[in-house]
Formats: sequence, C-alpha cells, structure tokens
Amino acid sequence: MISTEMKKKLCAIVGAEYVLESEIDCFGYSYDSSFIPLSLHNKPELVVRPATTAQVSAIMALANAAGIPVTARGTASGRTGGSIPLAGGISLSLERMTKIVEFDAKNMMITVEPGVRTIEVYNFCAEKGLFYPPDPASWKYSSIGGNVSENAGGMRAVKYGVTSNYVMGLEVVLADGTVLQTGGKAIKNVTGYNLTQLFTGAEGTLGIITKITLRLIPLPKARNTLQLMFPSIESACDTIHEMLQSGVIPAAAELMDQTSIQAVARYRQLAIDPAIEACVIIEIDGEDAEALKKQASRIESLARRFQVKEVQIAGSPKEAEDIWSIRRGLSSAIGAMAPNRFGEDISVPRDAFPAVVRKIRDISEQYKLTIAVYGHAGDGNIHPSVLCDISRQEDADKAHHAINEIFTAALSVGGTLSGEHGIGITKRAYLEQALGPAGVAVLKAIKQALDPKGILNPGKIWETKE
Repeated sequence: MISTEMKKKLCAIVGAEYVLESEIDCFGYSYDSSFIPLSLHNKPELVVRPATTAQVSAIMALANAAGIPVTARGTASGRTGGSIPLAGGISLSLERMTKIVEFDAKNMMITVEPGVRTIEVYNFCAEKGLFYPPDPASWKYSSIGGNVSENAGGMRAVKYGVTSNYVMGLEVVLADGTVLQTGGKAIKNVTGYNLTQLFTGAEGTLGIITKITLRLIPLPKARNTLQLMFPSIESACDTIHEMLQSGVIPAAAELMDQTSIQAVARYRQLAIDPAIEACVIIEIDGEDAEALKKQASRIESLARRFQVKEVQIAGSPKEAEDIWSIRRGLSSAIGAMAPNRFGEDISVPRDAFPAVVRKIRDISEQYKLTIAVYGHAGDGNIHPSVLCDISRQEDADKAHHAINEIFTAALSVGGTLSGEHGIGITKRAYLEQALGPAGVAVLKAIKQALDPKGILNPGKIWETKE
C-alpha cells in the first residue's frame, strides 16, 4: 500500500492534479493494446504524470526508498503487456513530456522527450527536408519513448532499419533517481559499454527514458508503391529474395497470406480472386521519377519470372494510398474474424520465411484454428494472428499450444521470439528456450545491478519469483 504521506510527497512533486487515484482513473492505466486475458490486467494504486526529468528523478528516489513498483507508460500501444502494472504501485505516465527539445540541422539530429508521437517526429523533420524512417503500424499514436523501450520496427525496416539504428543518445533516470546521460552526437563512440543500446529495447525494466537524441537522414525526393499478387507464398518470397539480391532495396516489402487477403476483401468489400495466395506491397524511393520507374520495371520483371498474377504500379499519390490502406487496415480486418485474437511477432532469417509460413499453416490445420499470417517479408518479421474464442476452454487450450509451436518453429530456424513487439508478459515463459540459461542469467545480473530492489516494471521479460 502507498501511504498517505507518500501520496502527499508525490503531489508536492508534480501537483495534486497530476496524481490520480480514483477507481476509474486507475482502470484507464491497467491495460494496453495487447491481446492478453483480462485476468492479467492490473490497476495501479496511483497514476503519476510528471512533466520534467527532475520530477521523474524525485519520484523514483521516493519509490526506490519505499520499495514501490513503478511501471513507465506512454500511449499504451504496445502488444505484449509492457505497460501493464502487474505489481500495482505507480503507473508513471510520460504523456505530458512532449517537447521537441532541440532540432540540430547541421548534425542532422533531433532531441525529444518520450511523450512525443512518432508521426510528430516524422512530420517535424520532413518539413525541414530530413527523414526519421522507423514507422511502426501504430506510428500515428505511439510515443517515441515507447518505440525506444521496445525497439520498434515498422514497414521501412527492410531498407532503413529499426529504432535502435537511429538512437544516438539517451537521458535515463535510474531506479534510485540518478540521472544518467548516454551516447551523444558523435557518430563514433567506443567509450566504455554501449549503454544507449542497453536501454533501447529494455522495456522499462532498467530505467525511465526522459530524453532521446535521434539521428536523421535526407528525405527521399520521390516515392511510389507497387502491389503484386501471387499464386503462392513461395513465389512471393522468391521474388523478394531475387529483388534484394539484384540490388533493388525497397523501402518496404509487406506480405499478406490468403487468409489475410480475404479478411481485407470482406472487411472493405473488395473483389479479390480467391486463388491469390499472397499479396506483396512494395514501397520504393529514390532521387526522381525516372529512378522509381527503373526500380518498378525491374521489380515487375523479376515478379514475372515467379508467376505473378497481377502487378499494380501506383500512378498517383491517391493510388499509392489506396494500396497501402489495404495493409494498414489489415489488423482491424483480421480482428473482426473472431471473438479473440492473439497477434504474435516472430522474426526469422529471410530464407526461412516460406518454410515457417508453411509450418504455421500446418499448425493451423492441426489445431483447427484460423491463423492469418502477414509481415515484413523483406526482413523476415512474421506476424501470425491466432483467431479463437477463449470463452471456450478447448479453443483457449488449442490457441496456447498453437502459439507454443509457432515460437518453437521460429527458434528452430535460428529466429527470435520478437522482431519489434518485445517480450513483456506474453513471451516471458519462452525466454530461456530462446536465450538459454546463461543468456537469462546475464540479463538478470544486469537488472540486479541497475535495479537491486526490482521496482522497475516488475514481472516483465521474465516472471518474478517470490
């Protein structure tokens, strides 16, 4: 229990209006965008909404001294339960920390607070001719702090990489309130351990990120979109492999299987040939329209070698947007197919993509569950969605076994449990299978060194044993 005296101290730090404790307020901070059972949702005792690093530092010093759990939270767009306060305590909402601290055009960098939305960073930089590439599907509402904490990816990762490729420096408040600066604007930096990358992807278990310095690149001058329809997953993946081998590197290469395609067709009332087993949406960019024309022609030529059924090259920004709306509306379309959905996030070597998709098909047939598969085929990141009705115990059990086999399939080909969503709650039971006992022991040693009382986001990545 958080004492009345502690509440008074927290109110003194951030202002009474920014400390929330009513039942309804706390309920609003008890869940995120993950597909986890309601039984795992847990209300915090208090929601505290700081506006400055100094306030975060003071809050952490108090919480650490009293042993109060603290779970950082952005816009709660995460898919693995990372911002759910399993241990109660304080939900530390960073939604008020929304300043663009510095835009450095000469060094092509921007420093922001964690509550800035991803799309706001993109738009701000684009207006100045610079490009922040990471674009997770939630980029219109996800916050940069959450992106860094989960090392978010997105559709452009095949060409431009993920969040960690752009994080140059961080300001982090440690468990005891100490403020740490990592990295900086120097392009080369081999001074000690790479603490910037340590905190990137740590899911709020090692510190609270309060400032982020991101590197930027020149904004591509031209961009276009293609949609390719294939008779099989194999032909689609072969096309992408040949495209990359030939030196044509798309900004994005998104693949959807037959179940996903037909879900979109029903949801948006589109006529799509049921014989189509794979749809690939490709974004290309370059210096000018002529460069795009050459890339598009090369991709179409390669696709013809692999029996592509349909090729659509956008002839206008509106047509490009219409093509992308199919992919961006996919999550809602699949979610409408069943009462419950478990959206997973595995990553495999690119050449293993078709084999793992085939294995997921086998798992679907074995358990008589619908599993829609889509993902970032250009970088091997697969998103299987297991559809079921967990009000039926048989369905819930089958979904659990199917997910276990999907993770096993990914690990068996040298893949990982997560490409961009993190471990959080949903994958912690599989961590040792993925990393081995030695790997888990090293992670726990780092956690113990930085958070000896275990107050930062307890219960995430691995289960806390009392």
